[in-house]
Amino acid sequence: LPPHAAGSADVRVARTSGKAGTLTGGFRSVGPLRFHTMTPCRAVDTRAAAGPFGAPALPGGGGERTFALATSACAVPAAARAVSANLTAVAPAAAGHLVVFAAGDAPSGTSALNFRAGSTRANALILPVGVDGTASLVIGNGAQSAVDVVLDVSGWLGE
Repeated sequence: LPPHAAGSADVRVARTSGKAGTLTGGFRSVGPLRFHTMTPCRAVDTRAAAGPFGAPALPGGGGERTFALATSACAVPAAARAVSANLTAVAPAAAGHLVVFAAGDAPSGTSALNFRAGSTRANALILPVGVDGTASLVIGNGAQSAVDVVLDVSGWLGE
């Protein structure tokens, strides 16, 4: 699709049932990025001792936490624009979903991981991070009860 002058594109999705929708300006052009591999590293584990990358669990009812990955044990570079990661919900007490978005951005409304009560679930993702020099991302909990999360990083995208 040809981009708009602002570097975004409109995407129209139609189903054979006749239902259709248009996503307008939902994509940003950020220029070419390179993928940089790294030894897989546990950046977040809310089951661990309390701290910026450990406990407490994500609070239920839409609770969120922000994680500055540039200062994590993984030392994701501040120049990163996204990370390749595995996100896990660990033995949640209630069914729900997790959302992930770059710090400083609004949530997209799309779940990154759906889970059932008592079932540990994981999903591999490319996740955007904030561009403020901290490589921060926000993880939000769509379940009604708290849930522990694990985030393992295996690479990052940047210049």
